Amino acid sequence: MASSAPILPAGYSNVPPGMLANVVTCLEMLQKPRPKPAKPLERPLTLERIEKPELSDYRALYRAVGEDWLWFSRLAMPDAELRAILEHPDVEVYVLMAGKRQLGLLELDFRQKGQCELAFFGLVAEAIGQGAGRFLMDQALAKAWARPIERLWVHTCTFDHPGALAFYRRSGFVPFAFEVEVCADPRLSGCLPRQAAAHVPLADFTA
Repeated sequence: MASSAPILPAGYSNVPPGMLANVVTCLEMLQKPRPKPAKPLERPLTLERIEKPELSDYRALYRAVGEDWLWFSRLAMPDAELRAILEHPDVEVYVLMAGKRQLGLLELDFRQKGQCELAFFGLVAEAIGQGAGRFLMDQALAKAWARPIERLWVHTCTFDHPGALAFYRRSGFVPFAFEVEVCADPRLSGCLPRQAAAHVPLADFTA
């Protein structure tokens, strides 16, 4: 859900050295959408739920999916905190598979009563543009709305794939809030390699 952070004034705002700023769009749907006809896939896909995933395995997939888009929160999170989330009975973690190949990550968070956050949703680079995203979203919607929820929500940002926002809107989500997030550049701390997310300039003015 959107935060109650202070509203930025119109015009430019300074961002401290070493920090990044990006625009976040929060989207929601308040009822289960009508199912759409399934499109043929280039290869058979399955979705496997992973209960109590090994942190190293989870982070490896998280990195494979999200490094190009500056996903870093779960890499920097202390093990105990991450384990508490992943092992919570109201958090569901799924892996998109093509045979034995891991192609995507889906995480549904039902910890807030009556709601579900599409906490993480993404594909490895090789699977983008092949229909796998639609398959994964259809699965996500079915699993989220199988519970007695009144609201499903997600957020995307300007660091994400350029087609992410349009994809979410086509899936039935509607924007309800815009925010600006300021965070330390994870490539400067070594959390992610410096060459990650080449579309986002390094927040290193000395480079």
